[in-house]
Amino acid sequence: MKIKVGFGYDVHRLEAGYKLMIGGIEVPFEKGSVGHSDGDVLIHAIMDALLGAAGLRDIGQQFPDNDPALKGIDSKILLERTMRLLTDQGFSIGNIDATVALQKPKIGHLIPQMQQILAGIMNITSADINIKATTTEELGFVGKGEGIASYAVALIEKQKD
Repeated sequence: MKIKVGFGYDVHRLEAGYKLMIGGIEVPFEKGSVGHSDGDVLIHAIMDALLGAAGLRDIGQQFPDNDPALKGIDSKILLERTMRLLTDQGFSIGNIDATVALQKPKIGHLIPQMQQILAGIMNITSADINIKATTTEELGFVGKGEGIASYAVALIEKQKD
């Protein structure tokens, strides 16, 4: 078995008039993520980690933000497409560890639901995806409520040919 690791990072500006999508869930808040798709920073970081581990570059390469067909697309659909790319290459997911940095709103109570949604898409158990939420203690763009960031690490496995 060949084991590979990938790292993902994503950030989005927060503004009024947009939905706040995190981990496939719409989180009630007065601001939302600005993005070409639905702006789900957690899913985007996970996708980048998976794509990087598989040597498939990144989300921008696979799903360019200048593609009008992707405007406003649900990031869960992009994650499904990412999973097809990985399985076509013979990879399966070992585990995911991710962190969402957001000053407010608090999202810790939503993490089990996010794990369930994402695990279903990635064909893993909820125990194989760990999601953490943190603030930046009011420092930087996240701490000032101007944006949201997410980091993810993915371990993928491939049966040797």
